[in-house]
Amino acid sequence: MSDSAYLKQFVENHPKNKMAWYLLGKEYEAAGKEGKAHYCFIQAGSVYEAFESSKVPADLWREYQENLLQEQKRKAKRSSLLRKTGVAFLLLLLIWLPSAGAPGQFVRQAALDPDAVSTGPESAGPEEGGQKKPASAQTPVPMAARGYTAKTYFGNDADKVIALGAVLDDGKAAAALETAVLGMQRYGKWSVWSDDMPVVYAVTQSPDTGRATVQSYDAEACACEPPDASELQEGAPEWIARQESLAVLSSAMFQYKLAKGTWPTSLDELTGTFPDNWLAGSDPVMREAFAALKERLEQSEGADGAGASGGQTAGTIASGALLPGGEPFFVQPLEVIVDKKQHRLAVVSGSIIVRSYKVGLGGDNTPEGTFRISDKVINPNGRDDGEFGSRGMQLSDTNYAIHGTNEPDSIGKDESLGCIRMTKEDVEELFDLLPKGSKVTIGKGILPKLDSVPETRFALGDRQDQTNPRRTYHWLN
Repeated sequence: MSDSAYLKQFVENHPKNKMAWYLLGKEYEAAGKEGKAHYCFIQAGSVYEAFESSKVPADLWREYQENLLQEQKRKAKRSSLLRKTGVAFLLLLLIWLPSAGAPGQFVRQAALDPDAVSTGPESAGPEEGGQKKPASAQTPVPMAARGYTAKTYFGNDADKVIALGAVLDDGKAAAALETAVLGMQRYGKWSVWSDDMPVVYAVTQSPDTGRATVQSYDAEACACEPPDASELQEGAPEWIARQESLAVLSSAMFQYKLAKGTWPTSLDELTGTFPDNWLAGSDPVMREAFAALKERLEQSEGADGAGASGGQTAGTIASGALLPGGEPFFVQPLEVIVDKKQHRLAVVSGSIIVRSYKVGLGGDNTPEGTFRISDKVINPNGRDDGEFGSRGMQLSDTNYAIHGTNEPDSIGKDESLGCIRMTKEDVEELFDLLPKGSKVTIGKGILPKLDSVPETRFALGDRQDQTNPRRTYHWLN
């Protein structure tokens, strides 16, 4: 029997042994079976990360493999011998792993026991009565020391591995003593932001040693019964709402810079009456964060070299000192994508879908291409129940617009003369989310067939006058 066959049999009997999965993956990799190797490395999780990022001499892990194979062949005292061999080997591994910051130290801690899932609730400590000791309750982390982020997690097994590595690598885990990671769903190339993203794991930073440890809250991923995540989950809605406010504010500031050539000096410059209503209103988050966010955007401009006038990508927010309340999650301006085939309108930031609405269109009468929101107006017919509904957003000074409708049954159909129709609730949320100047792309087959709206809609307060009694709109409804 070949080595790979023995290893395959071993992982079938010991599916939680991360080291065995890693060694089997290396066998497949050497044989040129990249697909099988990739699958094994995903199962290996943190052990794979530890070995691939370390400078462990090859003969050390080969010695461990030989011990494992001999033990499998003997078919006697498998679990006891394997644990002793694995722990002894991986303790030796600590000597060889290069010194690193928190992510590297996390990997060292995670690798102490090859049978212990590093992101699970079981400890890597000694056994009692042949059973693993359950993890003791973690020391509670004060809310002020807790942060949140979100990663693409639900879609395939590779996303789960990539998500964990991304958090440890991008430094956000070090921004707070504890960072709770919310899981986003994948749809093709898109990640979907929502108001009910679950906590999938948490990264805890030791203030004394700088080491990072990970606790999984995904029972399927860790093959365990994770601890209660309700306390972490309670803080997620506030963080999600805050990040949406910051995204709208930074997008408005960027669009203002594109149009005016300078950054706004105050929030008031973004919340003027029509036609200076870059924002539909404001909220406490925007008032609190404006100065710090402006500084971050100015830093981004210097890093880009081209400045905000250099293009849409110049609006990316640079990393730097934290804003009050935490790091901005969305780093690219909000824009709109309309899919004529799917009858969907999505608000996106980069590859993240923030909202996805069903809309009414006009078939071939709805133009394709790229536009900008040139006007944002409340009650374009002078009342909220006219043919254009309570909100209208004109596309690049054309006769086309995104607006409400007094024919809600037309949503999802091609019955307009070319405009994009939305329900009252949807268009009013979009009006608040989308700053004047935002980019709008219309095409076919560019969005998934997905409706994604929260139970509680995004809405700004402190509204200014955004009607336009001086004009009668003649959009192609």
